[in-house]
Amino acid sequence: MRTFVLGGARSGKSSLAARWAMERSQKVCCIVTAASAADGSDPEMQARIARHHRQRPAHWRVREEPLHLGAAIREESAGDERTLLLVDCLTLWCANCLWPPARQTEPDIAGWRRESETLVQALRACRGEIIVVSNEVGTGIVPESASARLFRDEQGWINQAVAAECDAAFLVVAGLPLQLKPAS
Repeated sequence: MRTFVLGGARSGKSSLAARWAMERSQKVCCIVTAASAADGSDPEMQARIARHHRQRPAHWRVREEPLHLGAAIREESAGDERTLLLVDCLTLWCANCLWPPARQTEPDIAGWRRESETLVQALRACRGEIIVVSNEVGTGIVPESASARLFRDEQGWINQAVAAECDAAFLVVAGLPLQLKPAS
């Protein structure tokens, strides 16, 4: 079963996905796309990551994968099929791939396209249960800058591709899930 959980910032999507993961499996691997900065250059993000670590059950395995998400899903799904994969979230992953640390100014479109195709293929091949979390970024105003428009557009395209591969999809608003695509 592949489940897609989509929502705005602070909509409750990650909490809902974590609750579903706890209800569905004792074995969970949480693949997170935010990487801890070893140099402490972003204390606010480090605090967010620490809070997420505290909120997860201690027995969950956590894997940080800011760039090669498709490869991580393939590796993790090749193991014990009873392990549920929880991916949180595609939004940070999209930004990481478009603007990797080595290329802070110009987007890496070719790298992003490779990684997004690898992700779609990995979802298609995944035989175990997976829950994928992402932000819905297309319901606001048209961004002013070209880079923000690029991000919004690419995030929208990857959300569509992931939704197409998933068996069920939900939009979360104010902590409440609205089913967009029912499981067969």
